[in-house]
Amino acid sequence: MSKYCTLCRVNGLTWLVTLAVLGFVLLFDFIIAFKNRKQKTSLRNAIFWVVFYIAMAIIFGAVLPLLGLKQHTGEFFAGWITEYSLSFDNLFLFFLIFSKLKVKPELEELTLFIGILLSILLRAIFIFTGSALVNNFGWIFFVFAAMLIYTAVSLLKENKEDEWKEGLAIRYLRSKGFSTMILALTALSIVNLVFAFDSIPAIFGITKSTFIIITANIFAVMGLRQLYLIIGGYLRKIYYLNEGLAFLLGFIGIKLAMTACHNVGWKKIGNFSIPEIGTNFTLIVIILTLGFTFLLSKYKGSKNSP
Repeated sequence: MSKYCTLCRVNGLTWLVTLAVLGFVLLFDFIIAFKNRKQKTSLRNAIFWVVFYIAMAIIFGAVLPLLGLKQHTGEFFAGWITEYSLSFDNLFLFFLIFSKLKVKPELEELTLFIGILLSILLRAIFIFTGSALVNNFGWIFFVFAAMLIYTAVSLLKENKEDEWKEGLAIRYLRSKGFSTMILALTALSIVNLVFAFDSIPAIFGITKSTFIIITANIFAVMGLRQLYLIIGGYLRKIYYLNEGLAFLLGFIGIKLAMTACHNVGWKKIGNFSIPEIGTNFTLIVIILTLGFTFLLSKYKGSKNSP
């Protein structure tokens, strides 16, 4: 059995109970979104749900040692925070899609929720595929590292205002008379597919545990609907979001490249020993990067204020 295979280290009951609880919460959230599909959620309710989902993630991470997964606690928090931060870029694109397609405000919540469910499905497919590759091909981390570093460079070159334009699929569906909601869901699915290519390799740079990767991703997308309602219009004010995410992805890409070197037996390059970057150090880098990104953005925002 591959040393990277951690799917079997979590017993079936833990998987069943965890996914059942998360599935129940998502179902409850869907019922609320469907029931209130013709009215906008209040700011107070949106804040409550965002805080609730964040609290759930923190409690889950704290409970991991009780499940015999103490060694994965730091990995979960690092993975969850990384995926959550990457979701901010998703939110900005969601905002652009809804604006350019002129989605009615009362349809935004239900459309977002269905888009989030599609995101979970796509991520699950990518995660299990990625796990199979990791278990059988240690060198695959070189590919993941290249993908992340390429994305990091692309983020630095990106102009946020021009991030999303109608593609062939959207134009075709529009020409056939499909509803705005179908157009928006198609656009969200395409965006989620593209982001899965970035976010999944990123978390493989933090942990190889399929259980941790799945749960971190689910917790990262839970509450995105309410988070969008709170900060959707303020995302442009996170001026250095691209730069912060680029640094984060670049760092994890380099970490993955180092892991790949160890996987293929390259412990040294000349006289230089290739280090292994630990989970705790990774978590510290992630938190500091995001904190610095938001502080710099806030400082620039205060300077630009009249």
